[in-house]
Amino acid sequence: MREELVFGVNPVREALRGKREIFGLYVQSTATDHRLDKILELARERGVRVIRREREDLTRMCGSSHHQGMALKVAPFSYADLDDLIEAGDREDAAGFLLVLDGIQDPHNLGALIRTAACAGASGVVIPRDRACAITPAAEKASAGAVETITVAQVTNIAQSLEKLKRSGYWVYGLSGEADASLYEVAFSGKIALVIGGEGEGIRPLVRKQCDALVSIPLYGGVGSLNASVAGGIALYEVARCLRGEKPGRS
Repeated sequence: MREELVFGVNPVREALRGKREIFGLYVQSTATDHRLDKILELARERGVRVIRREREDLTRMCGSSHHQGMALKVAPFSYADLDDLIEAGDREDAAGFLLVLDGIQDPHNLGALIRTAACAGASGVVIPRDRACAITPAAEKASAGAVETITVAQVTNIAQSLEKLKRSGYWVYGLSGEADASLYEVAFSGKIALVIGGEGEGIRPLVRKQCDALVSIPLYGGVGSLNASVAGGIALYEVARCLRGEKPGRS
């Protein structure tokens, strides 16, 4: 079985709390981070072997110096099926709120979007299998371990997946800088699938056709666009606010 290294305090902690098979915890010999005690406690609870390594060894293993003195050898990330997300959204207590990513290439953007989706209460994330970033160790690090707390489905065709979601009662909204309708003019309700396009190209034409509506984020300064993860974060929280019936401004 192919193995992966998850590194950094938050990704390691969440992976230890998750369901993936774990093969070993590597800890820097001179590690003094106060959060290490909790990590070691979680490792003991799961019967995970702890191996001490010099910082240089960890940096070489992880291919990054941002490991915070720890790395976890785990089984590859396990993706859900789209049907799993649809079934979960049908439960009475479920949010029915999905983030659909159409071609995000940067693992840091992917990780940041997944983290924000988890924080905003989304019930799942959908990513394409091809021509896009997958859940890599770098994406896991950028998500601060959120990939272990929210369901991520990987699909062959985003456009067809949106069509299936619509048949299951979802309203599909695409975020596009060229859209006339403002994000803040829409009263989001029911089951929502929010589509964020890739860096630079945005939402692809076939995917755009499957959107029930396109919305934009108003820009008031001199810069013409927002980073994908920033734009996604703004949109995710506006949808979450509407779905929770929260009104803007002070109560």
